[in-house]
Amino acid sequence: MSDDILLKVPALRRGFRFQFEPAQQCHVLLYPEGMIKLNDSASEIFKRMDGARTVGGIIADLQTSFPGAEGIEEDILAFLEVAVERFWIELR
Repeated sequence: MSDDILLKVPALRRGFRFQFEPAQQCHVLLYPEGMIKLNDSASEIFKRMDGARTVGGIIADLQTSFPGAEGIEEDILAFLEVAVERFWIELR
């Protein structure tokens, strides 16, 4: 991913829904064919995807929320790259 990714706005792809699933005791991505269980880190990223916040804004917010997390920017970018490759999200 290039440096201009920081200016992109991540959004769920059509057909996907992010929500907390009590039966699973975690956040999930629901889609017509199934469900993806998310770990706590992925959930924190998805919570900040509001359709207006840029990748850079999400990173800045998570760095503020978790100041002791080493390499958080690289981890977020790596996760977003996987999410794009798996067609969970799109970058606008």
